[in-house]
Amino acid sequence: MQKTQRIILYVLLLITGAAWILLSAETTTTSESTAPQVGFLAPDFTLNTMDGQVYTLSKLRGNAVLINLWATWCPPCRAEMPAIEKVYQEYKDQGFIVLAVNAANQDDIAAVTPFLDQYSLTFPVVLDVSGDASAKYQLQSLPSSYFIDRQGIIREVIIGGPMSETLLRTRVEQILK
Repeated sequence: MQKTQRIILYVLLLITGAAWILLSAETTTTSESTAPQVGFLAPDFTLNTMDGQVYTLSKLRGNAVLINLWATWCPPCRAEMPAIEKVYQEYKDQGFIVLAVNAANQDDIAAVTPFLDQYSLTFPVVLDVSGDASAKYQLQSLPSSYFIDRQGIIREVIIGGPMSETLLRTRVEQILK
């Protein structure tokens, strides 16, 4: 009887352990765990500029959009900003929008305005204060850039930088088609 009780106890412990593992396991859906990819709809977000203007990515459909996640302390981000501004000026009248998403949860917000002034940036710069947009785009490296066509589909992802003016121009021409 003693041996039978031990076996029953071990079986119950195994069943309890298995149930605990299954119940406590983190459940995520594929869409939450997959980074934004070429050929798929760009994750939507709504962010504000320094002066309170609101930008929602999905409301920019019909335009070609470059989402550029950056920070003031990031040397490659600094290096590519003049090229981004130049290409923006060349193509903005054709429906090209740059939406520069400052990773404000990793940056000094007080440094943003002097940065914009230093580089004479004229495209919209929004602040990701909560880090929600960075999380949706699974930000791992700055800068990170997403070229989105007029239908809201990601056509190119570039992690790291700086991007050259030639690369920017080529990608922008592709998403403007």
